[in-house]
This record gives sequence, C-alpha cells and structure tokens, in this order.
Amino acid sequence: MTDDAVRIEFAGTTDAAGAPVADAAGLLGGVASVSALAGRPDDAWATLVVAHGAGSGMEHPFLEGFCTAVQALGVATLRFDFPYREVGRKFPDRPPVAVATWRAAFDAARAGAVDAGAPDEPIWASGKSFGGRMASMAVAEGLPAAGLAFLGYPLHPPGRPEKARDEHLPDVAAPMLFLQGRNDPFATPNDQLDELVARLRGADGGTGHAVGLEWVDDANHSFEIKGRKRPAHEIGASLAPSVVAFMRANAPG
Repeated sequence: MTDDAVRIEFAGTTDAAGAPVADAAGLLGGVASVSALAGRPDDAWATLVVAHGAGSGMEHPFLEGFCTAVQALGVATLRFDFPYREVGRKFPDRPPVAVATWRAAFDAARAGAVDAGAPDEPIWASGKSFGGRMASMAVAEGLPAAGLAFLGYPLHPPGRPEKARDEHLPDVAAPMLFLQGRNDPFATPNDQLDELVARLRGADGGTGHAVGLEWVDDANHSFEIKGRKRPAHEIGASLAPSVVAFMRANAPG
C-alpha cells in the first residue's frame, strides 16, 4: 500500500478549553499546516496516529516500516511532521506547539475515519521518543485518544534518571503500552520504568486503564541490537504486532 500525502491544517483546531491552537495569523510554530502521510487498508478497524522522534521526520524508514506493518494488520495510519521539521529547524518545538500539533493531527485522523464511513472507529496515538511523549501530554490534557503506544519513551535525559519526565502520566485516562529497549539510555536503569508502570497500574494512584510494558532485550533507543544488523524499516515493522495486539485487547466496548 502506498501512503497518500495530505496536509494537516491548523485552522479550526481547538485546545482542550475550546480556544484556537493557531495564532491570530492562523499559524502554529510559524506554519499554517504540516505534511502528513495517510494509509488505510480496506479492512481497517482502527486508526493509529504516529509522530516522529526529535532527530528525524515522518519519512524515516523506521516509521515507514512500522506504519506499513501496522496497516497490514488492519489499522489505518496517519504520520505527520511537527512544525519545526516542516520549516527545516533542528530543535524540536516546545510542548505547547507540539501538543497543539497533536490535536490537529488527531482531528485530521478523525475526519479521515468519518470520510471512510467509520465515524466510531477508535483512534489511537503513538510516537517514537519525543513524538510519543508529546502524545501523552496531549492525552493528559484531554485529547480523546483510545490509547497510546510508546516506541521508546524518553523517561529521562541520558545519564540523568533524576530528571524523570513522568509527572503527567497519571493523568492519562487511556490504555498505554511502553515498548522499550533494555539498553536504552533514556530508560536506564530499567527499574525506574518498571516502577513507573507498577504505579500507573496500581489501585492507589493508578490510571484505571491497562498499562503494558514490553522490554526488548539488548536493544537501544532505536531498537537496534548490537551485533544484529537489521535495516531501520525492518526494526520498525517488528514492533507492529505488539502494538496492534495491545490495541485489539483494549478496544473500546
């Protein structure tokens, strides 16, 4: 299946309080819209919106392989660029801009499902590193995603486990799946993520939703395994079955 190039417009998108995400000039992060790629199999039963990591865009082979494999399992995908990638900046957008972009992308995915005759189709959010973290912040602020799948959650900066980026996760009212490499410097020591997931699952202070964690032995932040040469698209595709299985297991209704 070949993905279709589409544009995600910021005009008309609102935040959780109903305010426009774009400024008075209709821009967000300096642009009026961002690029996206949409693919929908004939047997689609859900949509997965996918965001890239901080150092790459939506066309990275890892995400291409992941989305192609997800589509083969009956899930439509929409992957998009953040504004900073759209204009060629290297430094990621600040969270308010990234979260607002996520809202626009989610609206576009929902509109795509309606156009396909599936207005009640569950729409999930996923992302590599930065993209997944921004998705979780959007959902914590009220984005009505059916669930989240993290492709390497950046729990803390490498070597700085005391700088945990988890304060908003208890506010995520949706199922969450963490896919993480054991050798990922953003999640070392591994016990820190194990303990976080246990808290999120707990009856006291838990989210009330399913929280899954799958460790990939010997894998780094890009899910590469030392001594095992695999192209990035194949690595991305290898994560799709776990994500889609979690989506099926936690489908609404």
